[in-house]
Amino acid sequence: MKKRRRRHDPEFKARVALEALKGARTIQEIAGEYEIHPVQVSEWKKTLAENAAMTFDPKVTKRGADAFEAERQKLHAKIGQQAVELDWITKKSKQLGL
Repeated sequence: MKKRRRRHDPEFKARVALEALKGARTIQEIAGEYEIHPVQVSEWKKTLAENAAMTFDPKVTKRGADAFEAERQKLHAKIGQQAVELDWITKKSKQLGL
């Protein structure tokens, strides 16, 4: 039977990547402690190093919040449209005796 793939939460990834960035231990040692592949540790370290500046950029968080709000508004409009369509279909089916 195949072994299931493990999913790691963002906090775990950040903790491992920060430890790798500190450089107190080798990537091999960190990977052994957390029972993950060394290449994965290197990838998380690289991603953290590349995206660390976004943590301190207020524009990025503002854009993220704006994008979330726009998506939320779009989905609410879609839900409203579908509710109206469902009501219409229900009404028509009752008129036709279906």
